[in-house]
Amino acid sequence: MQKIKTEVKWALIFVGMTLAWMVLEKVTGMTSTNIDKHYIFTNFIAIPAIAVYVFALLDKKKTDFGGNMSYKQGFISGLIITAIVTILSPLTQYITSVIIVPEYFPNIIKHAVAAGLMKQADAEAYFNLQSYIVQGLIGAPIMGLITTAIVAIFTRSKSKG
Repeated sequence: MQKIKTEVKWALIFVGMTLAWMVLEKVTGMTSTNIDKHYIFTNFIAIPAIAVYVFALLDKKKTDFGGNMSYKQGFISGLIITAIVTILSPLTQYITSVIIVPEYFPNIIKHAVAAGLMKQADAEAYFNLQSYIVQGLIGAPIMGLITTAIVAIFTRSKSKG
């Protein structure tokens, strides 16, 4: 456990950032009055998500590798963070959907149907807790892998010579 202390810390920070983002979406009306703009706004979570990975790998480099970290070391560290975030994603989604924004699913279903984007049954099948948990279990490792692969390039130590 001591070997992955930094990764656990940053995975928990990532989860905290995600929950804070959901609160931001709620207070800005993205899950209610401004739900028609939600599909655009929600993508901006990529900015703090990438920032968390950058800070995580820089912390790993400084704290655990004495300032000298290879691409492989950074990549493995990022994968560990991603694995922890993925394991926690059902709980994160539950907290989001049940506690923070319980109005989201009914509102997005209503919007999707009213805008002619989906039929009622299709919207109900897509916009629900179970569906979002599955999407999170698929999306978290994919996005984490891509983010890690890129961020590890920029946070690795440059070879001398």
